[in-house]
Amino acid sequence: MAQYFAIHATHPQARLVRRAADIVRGGGLIAYPTDSCYALGCLSSAAKALEGLRRIRGIGERHHLTLMCRDLSEIANYAIVDDARFRLIKRATPGSYTFILRATRETPRRLVHPKRKTIGVRVPAHAVAQSLLGELGEPMLSATLILPGDEAPLSDAEEIRARLEREIDLVIDAGSCGVEPSTVIDLTAQTPLVLRQGKGSLAPFAVEPV
Repeated sequence: MAQYFAIHATHPQARLVRRAADIVRGGGLIAYPTDSCYALGCLSSAAKALEGLRRIRGIGERHHLTLMCRDLSEIANYAIVDDARFRLIKRATPGSYTFILRATRETPRRLVHPKRKTIGVRVPAHAVAQSLLGELGEPMLSATLILPGDEAPLSDAEEIRARLEREIDLVIDAGSCGVEPSTVIDLTAQTPLVLRQGKGSLAPFAVEPV
């Protein structure tokens, strides 16, 4: 049965954030708010939780998951970021963007797309997500909380609990954060390529969606 924490969207209660971080550290799978929509998240080392995340989403190992990071310096631990890419990412972080980058050789294989050797990274601009990542001191693997057969991500925490209470360990309720997922931008080539136009504006990148 999933626990349920109501956490203030802009001024997260430190006590509840610490308890949520303890659940994640213990191998838990959680539903939590971001600056685009609710997401599922767990530590990359939590094999059972990661399996549950893929099962709930109905996705396989070739589907890019997102490494939710606190800041740009944390991204550089997992992805190859040269000066040009750093400047591009800096313009839009924190924000509703997911960037596809080449993974470093040191990045664990379970985080990397098996064929492309890439990784998806993101720095969310949501106080609860940032507080949780700060308390954890490491990234979370995440995926937009949209269930197989649904047309849009879940946006109501009560509904999330009702539909997933036996499949996840915690629901963090910070109110609605919308149903529009992040904008996904591939930075593996010389020219940025928009793979999905979502909540994040394309203005900082001077590109058009595919």
